Amino acid sequence: MQTITWQHFEQTDIRVGTIIEAADFPEARKPAYKLTVDLGPLGIKKSSAQITTLYTKDELIGQQVLCVTNLGNKQIGKYISEVLVTGFEDENKHIVLAQPAAPVPNGSKLM
Repeated sequence: MQTITWQHFEQTDIRVGTIIEAADFPEARKPAYKLTVDLGPLGIKKSSAQITTLYTKDELIGQQVLCVTNLGNKQIGKYISEVLVTGFEDENKHIVLAQPAAPVPNGSKLM
C-alpha cells in the first residue's frame, strides 16, 4: 500500500448526505441506482451506485451516506455523477454503504 501525506488526505472532501431519491439505472453496464443526495449547504447532488444487491430503492431513502464531494463530475453513459457514494466490498464482493453510526447534519465533513 502506498503512503500519502496528511496534506493529501486533507484535500479529500468527504461529507455526509441523506439519500432523498433512488431510481433504477437500466443504462448502466453493471446493475446500479441513480441516487439523489442532500448534502446540506453543498446542495443536492447526483450519484450512481452499484448497490442493487444489498439495498432496495425504498430502503435507501432517508439513509445517510459518506460521499467524496471533490472528485469532479464523472459521466456514466448519459448520466453525470457529481459525488462518489462510498462503501466497502463484503465477502461476496457486494457493496455495503459507508455510513455514520448516528445521525449528523447533512454536509458534515469527515474529520
